[in-house]
Amino acid sequence: MIVIGLDPGTRHFGWGVVEKLGTRLFHRAHGIIHTSETDALCDRLVVIEAGLVAAVEAHRPTAASVESIFFDKNVQSAVKLGHARGVALLVCARAGLSVAEYAPALVKRAVSGNGRAEKSQVAQMIRVVLGLATVPIADAADALAVAVTHLQHSPLMGNNAGQRGSVARLKQSAQPSRPRGNIRGRSPV
Repeated sequence: MIVIGLDPGTRHFGWGVVEKLGTRLFHRAHGIIHTSETDALCDRLVVIEAGLVAAVEAHRPTAASVESIFFDKNVQSAVKLGHARGVALLVCARAGLSVAEYAPALVKRAVSGNGRAEKSQVAQMIRVVLGLATVPIADAADALAVAVTHLQHSPLMGNNAGQRGSVARLKQSAQPSRPRGNIRGRSPV
């Protein structure tokens, strides 16, 4: 099973691909899609879509996982995050991928054992779990953590795990966490 994990953002959109062979997890690739803060939101979404399509085509995942929305004090930021998540869900649906959503606290707990872990702790644990030479940048580390969480929890999803284009959601509470653009990807370390 090959999973692409997605950490949505309109400025920095992290993605990471992890493969499970037997009981072992292997890092395949990760990257961050960067957009310009000065571009209109619609232009940033186009850059994100192009970057995600390229990542999906290059790494051919069999499933996708995305961090669910958490509600912040800044409503405008949450709405922008929702737009980025919408692009991610659309790209995955067009690619025929099943999509699982995970609460940020569940992702942190699955990777570090602590649902309130700091981003740096999650990144360090991802380095260890996947045997990376260096600690990935936060947005890519978060995306890899979402992929690892899916691979650890996928048996719990029963019938939804094999349905193409479906969205499976684990009931967990969230804890408060072509044109222009620079699309950077990183191959296995």
